[in-house]
Amino acid sequence: MKNLLTLTAVALTVSACSTLPNPSTSQAVELKFAAQINGQPFACGQRYEGVGSTRSTITPSDFRMYVSEVKLVRQDGSTVPVQLAQDGVWQQQSVALLDFENGAGPCRNGTEATNTSVRGQAPAGEYTGVELTVGVPFVQNHQDPTVAPAPLNSTAMFWNWQGGYKFIKFDTASSGISTDQPAAANAMGPVTRYSVHLGSTACAGESKTQAPSACQNPNRMTVRFEGFDLRKNTVVADMGAVLAQANVDVNAKGTSPGCMSFPKDGDCPPVMQALGLAYEGMAAAGPQRLLSKR
Repeated sequence: MKNLLTLTAVALTVSACSTLPNPSTSQAVELKFAAQINGQPFACGQRYEGVGSTRSTITPSDFRMYVSEVKLVRQDGSTVPVQLAQDGVWQQQSVALLDFENGAGPCRNGTEATNTSVRGQAPAGEYTGVELTVGVPFVQNHQDPTVAPAPLNSTAMFWNWQGGYKFIKFDTASSGISTDQPAAANAMGPVTRYSVHLGSTACAGESKTQAPSACQNPNRMTVRFEGFDLRKNTVVADMGAVLAQANVDVNAKGTSPGCMSFPKDGDCPPVMQALGLAYEGMAAAGPQRLLSKR
């Protein structure tokens, strides 16, 4: 019996190890990210001028996003998935949370800890690009965040069972000050909340506390960068580019501040277009403008 137990333990150990990357045939991967507003580094509490269609001044209070299904691209165009490090904080299965805010100043509802990279392992080889998805895969998107493993335990990044997680959470306040108007006209500009929360919408389910069977608007963005060198390049997430055609000083009547991805929101068309996503029967007009290579 003792020998049988020993053999069983060895077999289980071998089986568990076989699912892990082989250090001799794999390489470490770190995909770095940087957050910006119109080319300027993102920082909590900093004022950014010239934002949106009215070239207004904004002060951000949050910027976080989920990415998933990170892959490396071979020269022939085929892809290899990156096995993310299961760190128990920022990464779980194929999902990673990028957190650019640090809980300071107007970001007081955030967290002090930040995360600006995705880490893992991939088969050793030569790669010429990267591919990733902004969003949480459907099978993980609709669950109870209070019992989910990190980073899917963030209630700040969750809507409800039917909608699932906020793939992008960007909150800001606009002072109403426009760089296109005389200073006197801007002196008493109101402060207006404006948010971009991207997530799945129109998700069909039996009840509000049950996972849906499908979502009419998945709203996941898959982005590929060719000629991307992990040692030299960074993925830049610039919300200024997303807001370029949006009026951050006003809000459509009867809707949430800014664009929350929900149908019938007059503030959403320019935002969803900049994200490269179809909206309200309108096909995506072009490529996404949130992410770029630096």
